[in-house]
Amino acid sequence: MRSETNAVTGAVTWGLLAAWAVHDTEEVVMVQRWLRTRLPELRGRFPGVPEPVWRGLAGMDRHRFGTAVAAMGVVVAAAAADGWRTGGRSAVYRTALNGFGAHGLVHLAQAAAVRGYTPGSATTPLVVLPFTLWARARLRRAGLLRPTRPRDVVQGLAFAAAATAGSHAIAHRMLRGR
Repeated sequence: MRSETNAVTGAVTWGLLAAWAVHDTEEVVMVQRWLRTRLPELRGRFPGVPEPVWRGLAGMDRHRFGTAVAAMGVVVAAAAADGWRTGGRSAVYRTALNGFGAHGLVHLAQAAAVRGYTPGSATTPLVVLPFTLWARARLRRAGLLRPTRPRDVVQGLAFAAAATAGSHAIAHRMLRGR
């Protein structure tokens, strides 16, 4: 149970799950159509990308992607719950928050690389980055967050990448043979 000495509100901690849900809803809604329409062009534009990457993207169906998103939801919910339980003191929560914000920057870099929309790039400037900056400011005001170091960004990106890879591996294993 949450103690009364917690330094931040549920909006800061559970807000991570809410912001993630809005962001990933965009991805779930848009990824299939985007892949179908943009993949042929991208293969021609980026010939150095290994063939297994293209095959993996081409084989990403709605069920597999949705299952991966659900698995990621479990990870984000656990991090948000730990943040709430500890009043924002949880290293897991803060790393997940940093990863969420840094992954938003990756979405913007992807959109720049393809010179257009990519799934997730619309909610990044509207939800991901504003929430991350707001939550980090609240944690900083509560004395729970030191200034960002490059190491924190790398840890956040590594957390996001590992959670993404793990979520997709779970989806692949669960839906194998479908």
